Amino acid sequence: MGITRRARGVLRRREQEETIVPGSRNAVFGPALPDEATVHLVLDLGLRIGEVQMASGAGASDVTATITGVVNAYGLPHCEVDVIYTSITVSCYRGTEVPPITSLRVVRNRSVDYTRLADVEALLRRITAAEITAAEAYADLDRITTAAHPFPRWVATLSWAGMAASLAVLLGGGEDWRLPVFAAASTALVDRVGRLLNKRALPFFFQQAVGGAIATTVAMGVYALGWLSSPSLAVATAIIVLLSGMTVVGSMQDAITGYNVTAAGRIAELAVMSAGLIAGVVLALYISLRIGGEGVRGLDVRALGSAQVSGAAGLTLLVQCLAGASTSACFALASYAPPRPLVIAGIGGAVAAGVHSVLTVSLAVHTVLAGAVATMVVGFAGGIVARRLRIPGLVIAVSGVAPLLPGLSTYRGLFELSVQGDTKGLATLMLAIATGLALGAGVVLGEYLASPVRTRLGRLERRMSGPRMSGPVHPSKRRLD
Repeated sequence: MGITRRARGVLRRREQEETIVPGSRNAVFGPALPDEATVHLVLDLGLRIGEVQMASGAGASDVTATITGVVNAYGLPHCEVDVIYTSITVSCYRGTEVPPITSLRVVRNRSVDYTRLADVEALLRRITAAEITAAEAYADLDRITTAAHPFPRWVATLSWAGMAASLAVLLGGGEDWRLPVFAAASTALVDRVGRLLNKRALPFFFQQAVGGAIATTVAMGVYALGWLSSPSLAVATAIIVLLSGMTVVGSMQDAITGYNVTAAGRIAELAVMSAGLIAGVVLALYISLRIGGEGVRGLDVRALGSAQVSGAAGLTLLVQCLAGASTSACFALASYAPPRPLVIAGIGGAVAAGVHSVLTVSLAVHTVLAGAVATMVVGFAGGIVARRLRIPGLVIAVSGVAPLLPGLSTYRGLFELSVQGDTKGLATLMLAIATGLALGAGVVLGEYLASPVRTRLGRLERRMSGPRMSGPVHPSKRRLD
């Protein structure tokens, strides 16, 4: 996408025009802009498009480039965009004797709908190609943002359950068919309870705590009944599902591209949501082991403490790839992704799981480094494929990370701290944090490396625009001298 060559020429001529202000002795230089009503319309249009991207987890750099592309396409060449985690501000410069027009929009809704994001990006391509007027674009955007989800909410619940079952297989539970079944059932229960709590506007910290407590209690109860040999994998799958919707990729993208305030806001939210999840899991562990009955009291804590962090080495590469593909596809479906991004997301999950398995099992690479390399491959391939197929690259990036999220190491650290009283749990939790950061950094680096290939540039040292996962395909580039 991008502004056409003819449109760029028009904008340059407008910037060079000399505007004479009545009553002034000297010429006042400033841009020749449309009427004030059109300026307000264009600014609000850009803000609302940026809001959809921000709510979907796009990075601040993507939102800034998108809004800049929209306002430039409609003849507003001098606009400053300021994006923080909770609000977007755009100020339009109108010359030296006329005050600028500034618009602000607060980002309140964080409901992810990848179909809505795909429709907005399709509209953005039409805008930057000068195929639609501002009024028509505003009407189309209003229709997109007010439309209902493409399928019922129960489909999303089944998708979360399918994701949990796939993760159970990926983590080594393929030998016992009951583990994927119980993992799927508990995840479906958590999703439905979370849906009810969300309708009652319960803060997300407590929603995460309730979800972690329910998943852990169900796993411990099933173990006490003798239906599972170990509840660790069941709890780990629920932790990964609850972590999957968080903005790990967006946080790393903002931090790397220099949007430190937005990165700090995303990381703070990530920390609070993780703290709620940890509180729920620890509370359930404490109650189960203290007053939960003899079956739970006889839990072999040493077996749980020695649970593998990087997955089951006994699974074949094909099974891991299929489980990774199913995990990412279910996550994308639960986020209301259209069919084409859904398929590509599944392929990305298969690549991530396959590369990670080869590195950790065959080459004995550390799990943190293996995760970074695996997601870098996904980010690189996804950055090229997404633009060619005109689908949001953010869907591939976030979905590709899902199979590798450190749910098992998180549970292991919590168990070591809360049950065993072992301070080694702190090191295990730090390993989980490092893994999550490495996953996000790997995706961003892969997208960065894909930029010159996507734009058909032959060398890396010139005209690098930075990692992009949403917004205009051909953003304006800054020469690095």
